[in-house]
Amino acid sequence: MKYEISHLTTYDYGQPVAISHHVLHLIPRPCEHQERIKLALDVSPQPTLRGSGADYFGNPVTYLTLQTQHTQLKLHAKSTIIVTVPQTPDPESTQPWETVFDDLCNDNSEAALATIQYAFDSPYTGAKVDVAAYARESFTPGRPILSAALELTSRIYRDFAYDDEATTVSTQVDEVFSARRGVCQDFAHLQIACLRALSLPVRYVSGYLLTHPPEGQERLEGADASHAWLSIWCPEHGWVDLDPTNDMVPSGEHITLAWGRDYADVGPVNGAIFGGGQHTVSVAVNVAPENSG
Repeated sequence: MKYEISHLTTYDYGQPVAISHHVLHLIPRPCEHQERIKLALDVSPQPTLRGSGADYFGNPVTYLTLQTQHTQLKLHAKSTIIVTVPQTPDPESTQPWETVFDDLCNDNSEAALATIQYAFDSPYTGAKVDVAAYARESFTPGRPILSAALELTSRIYRDFAYDDEATTVSTQVDEVFSARRGVCQDFAHLQIACLRALSLPVRYVSGYLLTHPPEGQERLEGADASHAWLSIWCPEHGWVDLDPTNDMVPSGEHITLAWGRDYADVGPVNGAIFGGGQHTVSVAVNVAPENSG
């Protein structure tokens, strides 16, 4: 599938901003099942300084400094992406989950070191509640890792209600687990916390999901949203994506933007401003198959 993606973020400030510095994760990363055809990031007003590079996790990053007084900032990322459907391994043929961490510990290769870092708590995935007990209902002794992870994905989907007013961007796992409500970011963090409580490597993935309008209705431009899911490490097969919000293995309709330990590593816009006062933020995302209109 080839997609045209538009991600427009607008900040309106109550008072003028004199100087601002920003770190942006708005350019989709290259990865095994994703080819980048066109990439653009328009910024208004024109930044005084602009640079680009990659962060620790290999995600594309844009750096901005604006020294022109402004009351509005627009960031418009546009890309054309080709996504191929990954081959999902047979869940029952994957390695028993208890052996994964020990095998990585006994492997001194760079690849093993790069993988095992995702087995430990990060700021958004540390939990005081016993998420390990919740996870072990699926991770019974000797069970293949992907088989167990898929069942956990389904249980989170059944046990937790999607509610876009129940949480904020900074909500912690304990609150989500207690309230049994949240959004895609919360469900990804929760499942990551469960898996890391069993010492399993798992990444947080940010990106986009092609949405489908109700039958008989047209797609609304800009009505899509950013999405979040996770990837679990399956030895001999690599990273396998899981989407607890939709109880599915992501395929050709998920577009990867960035990955890290949790949301804090891949937030779309971070930085500092001098001035601004109270401000509002609006986001319009559109994910459209090419030539879909």
